Amino acid sequence: MFTKRSGAREGPDAHVANGPILRAVESGDMDDRLERVIRQQLRKAGRQFEEAKRAYAEGRTAPDEENAGAELYDLPTDEGGRARVVCRRHAERRSVTVDAEGRPDCFEPDHADCEGCAEDVRDGYVETW
Repeated sequence: MFTKRSGAREGPDAHVANGPILRAVESGDMDDRLERVIRQQLRKAGRQFEEAKRAYAEGRTAPDEENAGAELYDLPTDEGGRARVVCRRHAERRSVTVDAEGRPDCFEPDHADCEGCAEDVRDGYVETW
């Protein structure tokens, strides 16, 4: 790929005379470094985007609003502004208020179906009607 310059040093001090960039290009390290830097920057941009998206979603609703979760988690609502979800526990359609933590007003803390429902609301996978 590259030819050696006349008078270039060899041995442990060769990087001083030949330059570290030349050695990196010759060995293919430059491609690896560039790929690593690009990946790091893309991950950083992705984290910043998710943080901005979360901040926007939190800022859209007032925290003292009783049914903040319906708008925060983008759930379909009825005329009264209550979220329309299908209850996992009782397998029925319900219109419920949802708090900012994604818990419907029928939520029971120690029940597995209720815990799963709240997780689904937060993740955006809850069954609605």
